Amino acid sequence: MDKRKHSLSENELLDGKISTALLKFAAPFMISSFLQALYGAVDLFVVGQYAGSAAVSAVAVGSQVMQTVTGIILGISTGGTVLIARRIGERNPRRAASAVGSLGVLFIILAALLTPVMILFTNQAVALMETPAEAVAYARQYIFICSCGVPFIIGYNAVSGIFRGIGDSKTPVYFIAIACAVNVAGDFLLAGVLNMGAAGAALATISAQTVSFLAFLVYMKIKGLPFEFGRKDIRLRKEDANAILKVGLPLALQDALVNVSFLVITAIVNTLGLVASAAIGVVEKIIVFAMLPTSAFASAVATMSAQNLGANQPKRALRSLQYGIAYSLVIGVVVCVFTQFFPETLPEIFSRDGAVIAAAGQYLRSYTIDCILVSFVFCINSYFSSYGKSMISFGHSMIATFGVRIPMTYVMSRYTTGSLYAMGLAAPAASLVSIVICAFFLHSDSIKKSP
Repeated sequence: MDKRKHSLSENELLDGKISTALLKFAAPFMISSFLQALYGAVDLFVVGQYAGSAAVSAVAVGSQVMQTVTGIILGISTGGTVLIARRIGERNPRRAASAVGSLGVLFIILAALLTPVMILFTNQAVALMETPAEAVAYARQYIFICSCGVPFIIGYNAVSGIFRGIGDSKTPVYFIAIACAVNVAGDFLLAGVLNMGAAGAALATISAQTVSFLAFLVYMKIKGLPFEFGRKDIRLRKEDANAILKVGLPLALQDALVNVSFLVITAIVNTLGLVASAAIGVVEKIIVFAMLPTSAFASAVATMSAQNLGANQPKRALRSLQYGIAYSLVIGVVVCVFTQFFPETLPEIFSRDGAVIAAAGQYLRSYTIDCILVSFVFCINSYFSSYGKSMISFGHSMIATFGVRIPMTYVMSRYTTGSLYAMGLAAPAASLVSIVICAFFLHSDSIKKSP
C-alpha cells in the first residue's frame, strides 16, 4: 500500500498541547458516535411515526440485543486500538503493521463464530427478553435480519479501530456519515413508504453497514497507512494476539455482561406492560445520545494515553485523563439539568403516545444523574485500558451492575407503582459504586506498573 502523507514522527497526541489535542481528537469521535447512534434513533423514530407501540417495543428490544453483540466487537476493537497506539508511540512501524494484521485476523475469526450463533438463537433471545406478546413477531424479524449483517458490523469496527489507533479519528467519520445517509433513506423507504415496520428498519440498518464497510475497505486500499503494510502482515501473531486480548477480552466480556444486564433490566420492565417497555426503549435511545460526549472523550483518552505511555510519557497520559474527565463533566451537568426541568421534551421526539411520553419523562429525570457520574467512570476505564489493566474495569463494572443496578431495578419495579422515577436511580447508584472502586485503584501504585 502507498504510505499516507502524515508520518509517525508527526503526532499531535504525543507532542501538542494536551487540552487542544484531546479536544481535536475527541470531536470527530463525537460526530462519528452521534451518527452511529442515529441509526437506532432513526429506526425508532420512523417506526414510531408509521407503526404502533408494538413495533416500537420490538425495535427497542432488538436494538438492545444487537447492542450486546456490538459491545463484544468494540471491546476487541479497543484492545487493537490500544496496541496499535502503543506501537505508534514507540515509533515502531513494523510492530504497528504486525498489530494491524493480527487484529484483522482476530476479527475474521470472530465474524465466523458470532454470526451463526446470533442467527440460530434469535428466538431464544426474544424469549429471554420477556418481550411483550404484541411485539414478539416484530422483534424476531428485527434481530434475525440484523444478525445476518454481523460480519459488516465487525468489519467496520475493525477498520475504525485501526485508524483511531494510529491517531486518525477523522476518517471513520466520513464512512459512518455514508452509512447514516443510507440508513435514513432506507428507513423512510422500507419502514415508512413500504410499511415494513421493524423488518424494514433492520434491512435499512444492515444495508447501511454493508455500504459503509465496503467503502472503508476501498479507501484503505487506495490511501494506505502511515507505515508499510502488506499481505505478509496479515497473520495472527501470538504476541500481538495476547496483547489485544489482554485488553480486549475483559472489555468485550464487560460490555457483553453489562448489555446482558440491560436485557435483564428490559425484561424486568417488560413485565410491567407495553407502555413501560416502550418508555424504557425511548429513554435508552436518548441516553445513548446524552452519553456520546463522554464516550468520545473516553475513547480519545484511551488512544492518547496509550500513545504517550508507548513514548514513555506517563505524566502526559495522566493529564489526558484529567482533561477528558473535565470536558465530559461539563456536558454531563448540562444534560442532567436540562432533563430535570424539561423531562418530556426529548421523549416526545420518539413517541406520540402520551402515556409513553409521561413514563419516559419520569425515568429520564432520575437516569440522567448518571450522565454526571459516568464522566469519571468512562474516562478512568480508558486510562486503565491504556495501561493494559482492563480487568480492573471489568471487576468494578460487574460489582456495580450485578450487585447494585439489577437488584435495585428489580426491587423498585416491585415496590413502586405509577412511576418509573425510582427505577431510574439504579443507574447512578451503580456508577457511584464504580467511582469508589476506581478511585482506590487510580491512587494505587499497581496501575502504574505498565506491562
